[in-house]
Amino acid sequence: MTAAALPVPFATGNGFSIPIAGFKRVYDCADVEEAMAEVKPGQNDALRDTYEKMLKAGGNRFSVKPSSLPAMDELYSDLPNFADVLDDIKRQLSLCVASRDNLEIAPMLLLGDPGIGKTHFARRVSRLLGTGFGFISMSSLTAGWIIGGASSQWKNAKPGKVFETFLRGEYANPVMLVDEIDKSAADGAYDPLGALYSLLEHDTAAEFIDEFVEVPIDASDVVWIATANEARAIPEPILNRMNVYEIDTPDAEQSRRIAGAIYREIRGDHDWGTRFPEAPSAAVLDRLCEVSPREMRRLINKAFGNASLAGRDELVADDIDARRGVRKARIGF
Repeated sequence: MTAAALPVPFATGNGFSIPIAGFKRVYDCADVEEAMAEVKPGQNDALRDTYEKMLKAGGNRFSVKPSSLPAMDELYSDLPNFADVLDDIKRQLSLCVASRDNLEIAPMLLLGDPGIGKTHFARRVSRLLGTGFGFISMSSLTAGWIIGGASSQWKNAKPGKVFETFLRGEYANPVMLVDEIDKSAADGAYDPLGALYSLLEHDTAAEFIDEFVEVPIDASDVVWIATANEARAIPEPILNRMNVYEIDTPDAEQSRRIAGAIYREIRGDHDWGTRFPEAPSAAVLDRLCEVSPREMRRLINKAFGNASLAGRDELVADDIDARRGVRKARIGF
């Protein structure tokens, strides 16, 4: 692996450190050329186009890990109900930075009620590691090819999300989020989670083959995070391949901390955010802690707009209509 340095530093307890980066071959261009030679002109333009993109991108990707243990205090503060998961990530990072090994984080499954921040947590972990991000939503998908691709022999076939993340990304070890994994549904012919059986095992993931591309891909360094409301609908072989965490609904104090973190994030992401204070008032936090973290984000965005329309540079409690963020129970059979 050829050493290289990426320009984005990791925050550490002592300031910042440059991440350690090298190049890892995730696929062999010779294999791509051989597969491409077997596709006759006009036979499958989509497949030929995919091979051309692979050759243009090349088979090497950055393999990144921190050179020292990154600071995680902000994550613990902003995501207090994920402390157990963060503890395990911290342990694994500690082993990684103390050795020559590549970054290795065990696959994890986050179980908990809707809207408590599981997807947001995965994105924050991706930012912490600095290795890219791939997203697979299982809530409305039934086709087995969503993760691992469909055979090029099928009409309208295309690669799966895992392959696409490698093709379009720059990293050999991206965070891959499988959102609402318990919502996947087989259609009788295909198992949407079928590709995960090999992808969640380090050895078999090193020779993963997308059914559309049919060229081996080294996906062994992917950091897998799955989310679900409950484990009942998830196959046992999947559960056995992951560390499973029960994520509690945040209590009132934790909700206030989460609301403050979301406020700061939204404020920091926009140029107009400099008009507003760095932290919301206690009265605003009192309103926000009544709803889930998912609803907090929507309400805070709306509250900034309400304040702006009123000609104010600070949110007040009336800018937050928490009652509209409370999910009502359905009436009927």
